[in-house]
Amino acid sequence: MTLNIETPALLFSATSLILLAYTNRFLTIAQIVRGLKKNYDEKQNKSILIEIKNLNLRLTLIRYMQLFGVLSLFLSVFAMLLLFFEQQLVGIYLFGLSLLSLLISLGISFWEISISVKALRVHLSDMLEDK
Repeated sequence: MTLNIETPALLFSATSLILLAYTNRFLTIAQIVRGLKKNYDEKQNKSILIEIKNLNLRLTLIRYMQLFGVLSLFLSVFAMLLLFFEQQLVGIYLFGLSLLSLLISLGISFWEISISVKALRVHLSDMLEDK
């Protein structure tokens, strides 16, 4: 099997957009946590504390999503460098690791989204029970 130097470059735009989306999610959750912490300091409500813990888990997952996304990009660049120096076999393996890293990042992303959906369903169920 041969791998052209252009093939790992195909991941650049996709990985960059994914990392941007991860960063936006991180910033949004961080802003929500700051607001909830302020409310918790004022009210000492246990439900707010539970929500902050949930968001803290999501922030941790986003950090790992970003880590594996950056690792994927790094391995792609390194694979391109090896292909440039005609180290075909090692370049292929590094590109494979890059794809695996991207898959792990996307899997963690799915996990984080499922946590978010569960939390939103809890909020909606409280609202629907009141009616």
